[in-house]
Amino acid sequence: MNEEAPKGVTQLLVQWGNGDQAAFDQLMPLVFDELRRLANGYLRRERQGHTLQPTALVNEAYLRLIDQRQIGWKNRAQFFGVAAKLMRHVLVDHARQRRAAKRGGAEYKLSLSEADRFSPEPEASLIALDDALNALAATKPQHSRVVELRFFGGLTIEETAEVLGISHATVERDWSFARAWLRREIGQSAADG
Repeated sequence: MNEEAPKGVTQLLVQWGNGDQAAFDQLMPLVFDELRRLANGYLRRERQGHTLQPTALVNEAYLRLIDQRQIGWKNRAQFFGVAAKLMRHVLVDHARQRRAAKRGGAEYKLSLSEADRFSPEPEASLIALDDALNALAATKPQHSRVVELRFFGGLTIEETAEVLGISHATVERDWSFARAWLRREIGQSAADG
């Protein structure tokens, strides 16, 4: 029998980007476990008792991914970078809604211990980190993307360099600068709050 070989993630991404919805349907089972690992990583850094579960976070990201066809997909690392960004947005939206519902109640705390500690505090507010990343992106978008891919996406230096099309050394410099900048920014926001 002449069975077709299973398609790789990159090939399916390209086909999906070219309008093939069936390719997206084939892609999701191949990447679901990795997306769930990313979601677990995010939620492990969140406060205890978070109302979102990893599968729910993946499902929310999936709904947002469906609209991302127009991206010129290049590879698997890029896909997971986009997925990580979407998960971050889901969590931030959830945190903002919860805070608004409680009229300024307690914010979610995000453990930064796995990211070389952006701040001297073991935790930072997810909303404060998101605000700081948005401020960084306004002046240094590449630095912000490096943080997003490394910290939230779990990509290595090499994968981050590949996704951004920059050198390994540039990623290391940008990562170092961004961590120091975020440490200062989050420290200021904590002092002001």
